[in-house]
Amino acid sequence: MGGEEREGVMALDFFWSYTDEPHASRRRQILSQYPQIKELFGPDPWAFLKITVVVSLQLWTATFLHNAGWLKILMIAYFFGSFLNHNLFLAIHELSHNLAFSTPVYNRWLGIFANLPIGVPMSVTFQKYHLEHHRFQGVDGIDMDVPSLTEAHLVTNTVAKSIWVLLQLFFYALRPLFLKPKPPGMWEFINFTIQLALDAAMVYFCGWKSFAYLILSTFVGGGMHPMAGHFISEHYVFNKEQETYSYYGPLNLMTWSVGYHNEHHDFPRIAGSKLYKVKEIAPEYYEGLDSYKSWSQVIYMYIMDRTVGPFSRMKRKLSAKVTKKAE
Repeated sequence: MGGEEREGVMALDFFWSYTDEPHASRRRQILSQYPQIKELFGPDPWAFLKITVVVSLQLWTATFLHNAGWLKILMIAYFFGSFLNHNLFLAIHELSHNLAFSTPVYNRWLGIFANLPIGVPMSVTFQKYHLEHHRFQGVDGIDMDVPSLTEAHLVTNTVAKSIWVLLQLFFYALRPLFLKPKPPGMWEFINFTIQLALDAAMVYFCGWKSFAYLILSTFVGGGMHPMAGHFISEHYVFNKEQETYSYYGPLNLMTWSVGYHNEHHDFPRIAGSKLYKVKEIAPEYYEGLDSYKSWSQVIYMYIMDRTVGPFSRMKRKLSAKVTKKAE
C-alpha cells in the first residue's frame, strides 16, 4: 500500500493498494470452508411488502403536512421522514443486486416504485454505478464511490468536512455524472417520467409543502444524520490495513443491514436480512476486522480527526486491458 501522510496532518494523496480488492479472495476461502453459505443466496421474500409499507407511510405523511408550518415540516422531516427515505435509498441498493425477485426486471420496477418518496429519480442510474463499485472496488477512474480530487483538495479542515458531510448526498449523486457520465437509456427515461409524474401530482393535489417535505426528508437524511454515517463508515480508511468496515449496531434494522458491509461485499448475492448469518457461520473471518457500533460516532471521528478526509480512501489501478473492458 502507498499513501502520503504525516502524523497529525491530513493525507495528501489516496492510499494506493497494489493488490486486488480483498473480497473475492475471502469469498473463495469462506465458500471452500463453509459451502453451506450458498444456501443463503437469493432474494428476500419480504422485500416487496417492506418497501410498500415505507413508501405508503411516507407519501401519506407528505399529504398530511400540506398545511403545516415550515418548522414542523423540517422537524418531522429530520426525525421521521429522513429515516423512511434513507430506508428506501438502501432498499434501492438492495434491489440493485436483484434481491427482491429472481427476475431482474421486477427488481427494476420495484426500485422505481421505492424511488417515489425520494423525490429525485435515481434508482436506475444508481444500479449502473453501484455494480461497478463492487466489481472494481477502489479502481481509479471506475469506482465512483471514491471522492474526486477536487473534493479531496477542497475539504481539508473541520469546517470544510462539516459542510461536506452536510452535503455529501449531493457529492455522492453528482460525482459520477461529472466524472464518468453514462448515456441515459430507456429505463432512465421511465424512472424520470414516473418520478416527475408523482412529484407533479403531489404539488397539484397537496401543494408545495408536501413535496418539500419529501425533498427535505431526502436531504437531511443524507447529511448530518445517524443513518448517513454508513456513507463514511463503509470504505473510509481509519486503519491503513483495512479498506472495508462493517457496522454492528441497531440501525441495521432500518437500513437493510447495509452495516454488514464486509459481509455484503464478500457475498453481494445474499439479501441484507440474511447477512448476519454469514458472520455467524464464519466468525473467524470477521471478528478480527475493525468495525463500528455507532454511525454517529463515525461522522464525529471523520470531522474531528485531522488526519482523515476525502483522501482517506483506498485506490488501485487495473491493467489497460481490464480497464477498457470495464468501460
